[in-house]
Amino acid sequence: MDKSTQCSDFRPAGRLGSIGVSEILKIGAAAARLKREGRPVIVLGAGEPDFDTPDNVKQAGEHAIRTGKTKYPPLEGTPELKAAIVEKFRRENGLSYAPDEVTVSSGAKAILYNAFMASLDPGDEVILAAPYWTTYADIVRIAGGTPVDVVCREENGFRLTAEDLERAITPRTRWLLLNSPSNPSGAAYTEANLRPITEVLLRHPHVWLMSDDIYEHLVYDGLDFVTAAQIEPALKPRTLTVNGVSKAYAMTGWRIGYAAGPKPLIAAMAVVQSQISMACSVSQAAAVEALNGPQEILTERRLAFQRRRDLVVDALNAIDGIACRKPEGAFYTFASCAGLIGRRAPDGTVIDSDATFCRYLLEQHDVAVVPGSCFGLAPYFRISYAASEESLREACARIARACVALS
Repeated sequence: MDKSTQCSDFRPAGRLGSIGVSEILKIGAAAARLKREGRPVIVLGAGEPDFDTPDNVKQAGEHAIRTGKTKYPPLEGTPELKAAIVEKFRRENGLSYAPDEVTVSSGAKAILYNAFMASLDPGDEVILAAPYWTTYADIVRIAGGTPVDVVCREENGFRLTAEDLERAITPRTRWLLLNSPSNPSGAAYTEANLRPITEVLLRHPHVWLMSDDIYEHLVYDGLDFVTAAQIEPALKPRTLTVNGVSKAYAMTGWRIGYAAGPKPLIAAMAVVQSQISMACSVSQAAAVEALNGPQEILTERRLAFQRRRDLVVDALNAIDGIACRKPEGAFYTFASCAGLIGRRAPDGTVIDSDATFCRYLLEQHDVAVVPGSCFGLAPYFRISYAASEESLREACARIARACVALS
């Protein structure tokens, strides 16, 4: 055999030992396979709005292409986009930043990666409020840090308490990462919820705060969104406020995330980004229009998501064995399936975990949802209601039939 065709032994990097492909992506791939086989699968797993990118934003991207804005952009973002971000923070959050305190990357995930790679040494700890987006812990591990899970109990609205945060802080704690509204729970922090957290951080000046505000514009029932640096200016010098255009403006494929924070951190993140890639020039031009253009569509879509939330929450709470708290924001429900544990499916399968329940829903009832264990808290399951009301009604009806079939 030609030696060039032989497969050499591959040794993966040790840092990947505790990291695998996202379970959410695996569930999506399994659902796609069943769809290819002709099954009528309804996928409620992806964190992606089903709305289209607004027309004015598309037109700005098209204009950028026609006018030749297709070359390498500046490392940390175009001047136009950084100016739009500075104005966004001033207008919506009451926060003042200079352009050199702002960075742009190819999605909010890349922002998190750059920040942790720029700031973590081996053994540094990052406190994560569980349940949390699965990517958080994996990026921390890749960067050499140690994720520290702090369980946020349902009776506390899936929100971190000051007492639990205080207990989790050690001399090795480098960051607290807080996501509001939250993926996966939809929990949002009011100023009254957030103020005790900021008071703890003020007592521990070695702990920095990463505030993931990506779902900022998806808050319901008249709730006022707040972010930590806004309500506690003393924390601003050690806070990185992360955001992006993916969720609010339905621009997931455009891949634009941004953040604002202290200049030394932003400069360190630029060093990391310089060895990867800048955000797409055309996407940046579109993001300028998203931030500077008409904002009425945000209200329209928020109200649509709120109607969907109410539909799903009401349907789930009508099912014996399932209990679902009404989330304040984002586009997810995080429902308990504790009442189903121990029941048996018609084929004899015992529902012994949230993961087993979710496999049962997918394989026998054609509904794809994500187990709470993926997010650090079981037994729950996450539904993304970024889908049509028709699809949501049918999916909830299938879940109800699936639960009735359990004995």
